[in-house]
Amino acid sequence: TLLLSGLALALALPSAALENGLARTPPMGWMSWERFRCNVDCRADPLNCISEQLFFEMADRLAEDGWRELGYEYINIDDCWSAKQRDAAGQLVPDPERFPSGIKALADYVHARGLKLGIYGDLGVFTCGGYPGTMLEHVKQDAQTFAAWGVDMLKLDGCYSSAEEQAKGYPEMARALNATGRPIVYSCSWPAYQGGLPPKVNYTILAEICNLWRNYDDIQDSWDSVLSIVDWFFTNQDVLQPAAGPGHWNDPDMLIIGNFGLSYEQSRSQMALWTVMAAPLLMSTDLRTISPSAKEILQNRLMIQINQDPLGIQGRRIVKEKSHIEVFLRPLAQAASALVFFSRRTDMPFHYTTSLAKLHFPEDAVYEVQDVYIGKIIGPLRTADNFSVVINPSGVVMWYLRPMALPVQPWHVVRQQDPSKGFHPALL
Repeated sequence: TLLLSGLALALALPSAALENGLARTPPMGWMSWERFRCNVDCRADPLNCISEQLFFEMADRLAEDGWRELGYEYINIDDCWSAKQRDAAGQLVPDPERFPSGIKALADYVHARGLKLGIYGDLGVFTCGGYPGTMLEHVKQDAQTFAAWGVDMLKLDGCYSSAEEQAKGYPEMARALNATGRPIVYSCSWPAYQGGLPPKVNYTILAEICNLWRNYDDIQDSWDSVLSIVDWFFTNQDVLQPAAGPGHWNDPDMLIIGNFGLSYEQSRSQMALWTVMAAPLLMSTDLRTISPSAKEILQNRLMIQINQDPLGIQGRRIVKEKSHIEVFLRPLAQAASALVFFSRRTDMPFHYTTSLAKLHFPEDAVYEVQDVYIGKIIGPLRTADNFSVVINPSGVVMWYLRPMALPVQPWHVVRQQDPSKGFHPALL
């Protein structure tokens, strides 16, 4: 109750709503944390330590290797960038050895390449890595510092703070960022520190404060970690799915495609499932050495088009079979849909047979189907037609469905619709 009363108090203020007009589609870009963590030993490991050089080089890769044109525009610094103490004026300062040019110069470099810079803070005594945090008395000052540096996104973590401090501080930072007059996308870790679910987390309030938020555990470089995130998000989809939309997104954490822990099939699965979740696409991999196969997954144009769909409706799991096949549906603009057929099997490719009718598509509709990864066009496919897909172990088949002929009776999806009434493709 303390948290809820603190929350109510924080939101009684008139300017609590974010209303910054940003992140109308899920943010896309690159983030340092999962791949490079808190490696600050630039003497022993100059290529991979958290330094301005790493961010200069990643900005070059985003600008020169086809990422920027596809929408990957944010270069996000995570923890461990700052000096161990604030300066005499109480201001955050970057580590002078690792960021000798300063953050403003880094932001200028990034902006000159048509990209945007994100930075990391923590609402607490320290950041999770032990660097100076943002206590309540520093919220306004830090917001002004970030704006003066030319920062375009802030991720505000929640280590070393209480529920009461978070209930005050997260809305306070939203107001402080707005007051700078600089457009800064605001990513909150608030729900992750409160268990991610009601009654402790009020998603209606959260959507008025933050552009995106971390709900759950940090991703690690493993398939087990990806599955644990998928399980939590879709087990709790009735709460989470209505909370997402243009300007306010659930964030299941970074894409780890291109690192060490995922097979090719698992990499394709993470990309498809994050896309159907309307998740931010924030890669955390070494873009200097990324393999052609990982790059091909991350640069799939149709996948990105689906992720960035203007309706911004988060998808849901609609089928969970005893055979360990799951089906996910995301309604898209212009009555299109994305379907993901996902195999949790570990034996061999599985032939899964179903029909659009069984997946609650409207009677008498006809679709052109495109395989998102292969590019092949399948169709026309009628709602009543049975079809089979072959899904590899821990892999996906993903379809993009465009209506060719629609039924006489249009159907509609309501974002906050009663989950018991099913989840249907949208005709808008």
